[in-house]
Amino acid sequence: MKERKFSLVTWSLKKCLKNSLSETTMDWKEYIKTLSLTVEGLSYGFNLPVSANLLEDLSAQFSLEELPRELEELYYETNGVDELLNGEEIGHLIWTIDRVIEINKEYRTGADFKELQIPFEQLFFIADAGNGDLFGFETLNRKFDRYDIFVWDHETDSRTWVAPNLATFIKWWTDGTIKV
Repeated sequence: MKERKFSLVTWSLKKCLKNSLSETTMDWKEYIKTLSLTVEGLSYGFNLPVSANLLEDLSAQFSLEELPRELEELYYETNGVDELLNGEEIGHLIWTIDRVIEINKEYRTGADFKELQIPFEQLFFIADAGNGDLFGFETLNRKFDRYDIFVWDHETDSRTWVAPNLATFIKWWTDGTIKV
């Protein structure tokens, strides 16, 4: 009888853990597929998922203690999200990890950006608007205390809040709620 009771407890704990995880983990590909497209012929493409090692490398490149959970979840499903027009790649909804590293390094260390008032160490860019403006998370002291998304305006060097989290950013950017 004890063995059966233990099995029921173990099963219940596993079920609770699974339910808890499934409630907090989003299926990013399905979520993005369900978004309404505002341009005829526009679609989104997905890439192979990334490994935990690659995510650790990304964090290490910028001395971050961790990455935002939503961003990690997305990368575990797909290394960025491509924007396609009639099947041809025209840009990225969310950059690949290689692009994230390239752009963040460029903006943090590039001579052209040293003259700007606010350093880029406080922003972690993950996407662009196609006009020179960049979207990213705010980071302070190697942490992400908030998961809001901000836009950096390349003409004014201003940083403006645009969404409370990655999922909302993707929805609002794709449906035209966010305008830059």
